[in-house]
Amino acid sequence: MSESEVEKTEKIVIFATHGPEDPERASLPFVIGNAALVMDVDVVVFLQGCAVLLAKKGCYEHVFAAGLPPLKDLADSFLEQGGTLLVCTPCIQERQITKEMLLDSAILVKAGRAVIELLEADSVMTY
Repeated sequence: MSESEVEKTEKIVIFATHGPEDPERASLPFVIGNAALVMDVDVVVFLQGCAVLLAKKGCYEHVFAAGLPPLKDLADSFLEQGGTLLVCTPCIQERQITKEMLLDSAILVKAGRAVIELLEADSVMTY
């Protein structure tokens, strides 16, 4: 198959900046992310600021937003379907969170990776 015959996969990047202090905004990136994955869209959720707390082992199990599935179910589904979870390294360092404290699927990155993801994305959202 030639390059022109290969169908381009769409990609969205969702920046999440709210953690367990705001269950609804913490959950919505994963609601959208799951919907996009079902539609065969590549999805990256990038946790920054307080949202990095969601990547701590055991944290998202305790986040519940009215009217939405539990964040544990949303995040587990997102990761099982192949979603990418990026976590801001300076943000975890500021909060004295170590890599060992994070979910195994969390990928630590810095600003340069964020720029690359933005440039590759067809759409970008922020919560």
